[in-house]
Amino acid sequence: MRKFNVTPDLTPLYRSAIGFDRLAKMAEHAAVQNGNTGYPPYNIELLGENRYRITMAVAGFSMQELDITSEGDKLLVKGNKVANVNDERKYLHQGIAERGFERTFQLADHVNVVGADLENGLLNIDLVREIPEALKARKIKINTANNTIDSD
Repeated sequence: MRKFNVTPDLTPLYRSAIGFDRLAKMAEHAAVQNGNTGYPPYNIELLGENRYRITMAVAGFSMQELDITSEGDKLLVKGNKVANVNDERKYLHQGIAERGFERTFQLADHVNVVGADLENGLLNIDLVREIPEALKARKIKINTANNTIDSD
């Protein structure tokens, strides 16, 4: 069976939308990104209108082996499993992965990490969207030659 690699044509978006080129590039990048292994598994929850939580299953990792970095519009979560040279265990079946990982999340504008905690093998990362006052909707007054009218 042949696999067809179809990339979306976003040309119509470029013709009618101004300033969305970054969004289009993100969509193109996501469409061609095939190297995602799915490890470790994670959930993304919507907790409220502007609140989110990423929950990652990181069984076997200690707090010292995990690193979370937020820079600009990227959130990077790394797990570096330290190999124990004194470990002489012999597994009949090893279903719990003990390998390092690196997972990158693309954050929307004004989404910030507000905290993280590790409990029962789950890493919870809390995020919130904080829109600056200058970017929120505001009422515009309409002026006429005779008087000022508030638009409703």
